[in-house]
Amino acid sequence: MDFKMEVAGLLAKATELSLEDALNTVEIPGNKAMGDFAFPCFRLAKVFRKAPPMIAQEVAEKLDKPAFIENIQVVGAYINFFVKKGIYAQEILSKVLAEKENYGKSDIGAGKTVVIDYSSPNIAKPFHVGHLRSTVIGNAIYKIYEALGYNCEGVNHLGDWGTQFGKLIVAYHNWGSKEAVENQGIQELMRIYVKFHDEAEKNPALDDEARLWFVKMQEGDEEALTLWKWFYDISIKEFERVYKMLGVKFDAYTGESFYNDKMAPVVEELKAKNILKESEGAMIVDLEHKNMAPCLIIRKDGGTLYATRDITAALYRKKTYNFDKCIILTALDQNLHFAQWFEVIHLMGYDWYKDLIHVPFGLVSLDSGKLSTRHGNVILMEDLLNQAIGETKKIIEEKNPSLENKEEVAKQVGIGAVIFNDLYNGRIKDVVFSWERMLNFDGETGPYVQYTHARACSILKRAGEISLDDIHFDALSDEASLDICKLLEAYPEKIKDAANKLEPSVVTRHLVAMAQAFNKFYHDNPILNSEEDVRQARLAVVVAVKTVMKEGLSLLGIDAPEQM
Repeated sequence: MDFKMEVAGLLAKATELSLEDALNTVEIPGNKAMGDFAFPCFRLAKVFRKAPPMIAQEVAEKLDKPAFIENIQVVGAYINFFVKKGIYAQEILSKVLAEKENYGKSDIGAGKTVVIDYSSPNIAKPFHVGHLRSTVIGNAIYKIYEALGYNCEGVNHLGDWGTQFGKLIVAYHNWGSKEAVENQGIQELMRIYVKFHDEAEKNPALDDEARLWFVKMQEGDEEALTLWKWFYDISIKEFERVYKMLGVKFDAYTGESFYNDKMAPVVEELKAKNILKESEGAMIVDLEHKNMAPCLIIRKDGGTLYATRDITAALYRKKTYNFDKCIILTALDQNLHFAQWFEVIHLMGYDWYKDLIHVPFGLVSLDSGKLSTRHGNVILMEDLLNQAIGETKKIIEEKNPSLENKEEVAKQVGIGAVIFNDLYNGRIKDVVFSWERMLNFDGETGPYVQYTHARACSILKRAGEISLDDIHFDALSDEASLDICKLLEAYPEKIKDAANKLEPSVVTRHLVAMAQAFNKFYHDNPILNSEEDVRQARLAVVVAVKTVMKEGLSLLGIDAPEQM
């Protein structure tokens, strides 16, 4: 039973509102003393030409109180509905227990494809904490859409092409060696990349040399491409090690270089449709009609740009996946870039331009300033994860030294803490990186939610064999039981809300609320030592919470250990 819908149906019948209008007007009061659902009558004042409190009284008198409603009260302009707690608990818990790990999942996306472009680090640069946001937000969005029945295609659009590789080749020739790169891998590539920028400030001719090397790459120069491929292979090996730690996978690694042989036909199409113009030796698309700067497609030296590759990638993805949505995660400061090339797709006559969605997120900075690979001011992702695991091990040794699988649990909790910390914040918010905050396991954190799941597992393990066939739901009439049932009921809508808003923090915060409510339920209600009817009913709550907690964490890309 959808209680809110049922209440809306009663009100629609009594007020002659449409069911949709009634449903949109029904509220869930913040104050529990005001009922489980409330209907404010202010908007009916113009229709009935009466004071809202009088309307509330008259509407309430017309309502036929159904079996699931305990009481209907009029307070001022509000009609408040109190649901029978036993019936409510039965409806919610029976559904969770029947659907198990499928509770909250749906098929609303059946037959639809969503391409999700996320993570996208730059080759030959270390995977640092600044890459965390795109990676874990994208992974969560992928899992959330998958839970709603969509066919998801996760794409890692690697930054594996562009002038930075010309810079790296110049740096390698001047300050690098084969032996050093083979021994130290991406750390050595980062060292010489930083060195290039230090030297280029004193000698700008190095930038010109770098641009020439990139043009050589585009023209197929053997030496340039051999070095590029070498740098690429070293980087991918490091990235995959970090992705494995984070539990992140992709369906395709199609970086910028993948589109090298696909850009020429796109440029020709732009010319054929009279969209491309020459400007100071470069080729642009004029976007003055949208009050935007022109979109640069070909530089005056013949080189392509991000926009050229992004437009080509969009056309390739539409042809390959026939997507219903293409979601691209990058930092907020790239908003203009996406607005520009989305409009180019529009000008090309493709009505699916509206299905291209840029999902921006705030930046990560350090207490000491902005992250910068050019100046070596970064925290490596692998170092962060290893430190989180190490800190978790210390806590386990202190609080539960006899725990089985300590190494595995330390990984699950430590890495889960890092992911949860990021996903707890709204994605648009800038984040100042703090070791102390990241590794704080108290309060509204991943370890707190994981511990709540482990507590539920422990209760069920101690309970032994449980029968959930004949439960006396009337035993769940206390406030703590009702609160947890309300949160369980809201969970499926939270998944849909997170998908609609492209905001995993909706799920993250709901899991924290559920953990807090469950711990209050556990504190207020003896479970294993209760009378049999009460015991079975309360164990049903524990099973439901355990199930939803595990699945909710899974949507965020976080494991749910059974012991901590």
